[in-house]
Amino acid sequence: MPAVRSVLIVGGGAAGTAAAILLAREGVAVELVEERPDVPDVGSGITLQGNALRILRELGVWDDVLAAGYPFDSLGIRLPDPAATLVAEIPDVRTGGPDLPATLGMPRPVLARVLLDRAAETGVKIRYGTVPTTLSQDASGVDAAFADGSSGRYDLVVGADGIHSWTRRELGIDVEPTSAGMGIWRVHVPRPTAVERTDLTYGGRCYIAGYCPTGADTMYAYLVEDVQDRSGLDHAEQIDVFRDLASSYHGAWDEVRDSLSPDTFINYARFEHHVVPGAWHSGRVVLVGDAAHSCPPTIAQGAAQGFEDALVLAELLVAADAFDESLLASYADRRRPRASTVVEASVQVARWMLDHTPPTEADVPGLMRRISTLVTDPA
Repeated sequence: MPAVRSVLIVGGGAAGTAAAILLAREGVAVELVEERPDVPDVGSGITLQGNALRILRELGVWDDVLAAGYPFDSLGIRLPDPAATLVAEIPDVRTGGPDLPATLGMPRPVLARVLLDRAAETGVKIRYGTVPTTLSQDASGVDAAFADGSSGRYDLVVGADGIHSWTRRELGIDVEPTSAGMGIWRVHVPRPTAVERTDLTYGGRCYIAGYCPTGADTMYAYLVEDVQDRSGLDHAEQIDVFRDLASSYHGAWDEVRDSLSPDTFINYARFEHHVVPGAWHSGRVVLVGDAAHSCPPTIAQGAAQGFEDALVLAELLVAADAFDESLLASYADRRRPRASTVVEASVQVARWMLDHTPPTEADVPGLMRRISTLVTDPA
């Protein structure tokens, strides 16, 4: 028998759904609550590296992910010149193993739907449109009250509610994300036929201009700039800003600009980061994913690290015969060094760009190799 028989997961993102699937398939009664009223049907894309794909296979969704996404095995570096000159094509490390692609892009809403459907198949009870309002625990369990007036009692509560986690604050953990000084524009657009992998352009009007194919006909494109308040812009103004910033990039970017329309999905987000330095739990409530650690998307490891949290936590809970807080301490002790290294590397890449550090001093390829070597090993 697993160490817990009933678990509440707060948050239906990557880490939360992964934890739900892994526990439910071992016979744990899992309830997942998600603040959104349903799975979003629009959104940007996500880049998943091999160590994330390895866990998606473990979750039983790899075939669906592969069918919906776009796999590739290299990274292109281009110049911000009229020809979008390709200066390097770098083979990606297959961090998930030789039988998986190095990288796969797919639409975020599709990944969310695949994971939530799999969670439902394994017996997870999913409730949308509600969140906990209080958690009260004793030695044997946790009582949760919800915004919809319902309540429940659980052996364990897993806070998977993101970078600005309510659960983290409820536990009294005084850690909030720090700005990395950058902001990112993302659009989801038709895929130009020439785009078959991620290509990055450094320089021009932005720090990075990049894109990633997310399917046979789609991709997402992104521009990274100095962080600023873009909250006052309406959708049309956002599109105008993106089109203007993208005007110094060419090649596939010419088609991206031409494809922008009033129906194009676009969003703007700030680069933030944090790692909870002490305990990731209090009593029978524990944090996973962005609730425990977050990083800028400069090395595309955010979702992968959340998946790894879920895998390690579930592994420890399933292997134990009885619950003890030492299980949760062991989980954090095992995950914190690796997650911290990934966060630090992600922030370092951002700092090099912000400081305009010359390539002779900013060893981005070396840093990426070190992270790839780290995450090739199982979590």
